[in-house]
Amino acid sequence: MPRVKRGTTHTKKRRKLLAKVKGYKWGRKKLIRAAKTAAVKAGAHAYADRRKKKRTTRALWQIKINAFVRERGLSYSKFINLLKNKKVDIDRKILADLAVNNKKVLSKIVEEIKK
Repeated sequence: MPRVKRGTTHTKKRRKLLAKVKGYKWGRKKLIRAAKTAAVKAGAHAYADRRKKKRTTRALWQIKINAFVRERGLSYSKFINLLKNKKVDIDRKILADLAVNNKKVLSKIVEEIKK
């Protein structure tokens, strides 16, 4: 059996790993053993946080809508309930955007819903 020299493969793998962890703090950017664990953990956090992002943005929309609606004498839950009863199909993303950027339109929607 001929001998296999893995020098190029080994260095290529290490170079790719170190490129992945470039910009990390301390030894995690230059020491192979620390870089491996750092890269794996970073991947795990990235995966989890892509799912968490959806939760946090929806929560932020709810906070924005609630802050706007409370100034007009309603709570968030009552406002959403009134929207559903009146069959107004505007999602929370649009409502939050209106609460921040177009207050007149949303205040008219709130007045119509209250009637």
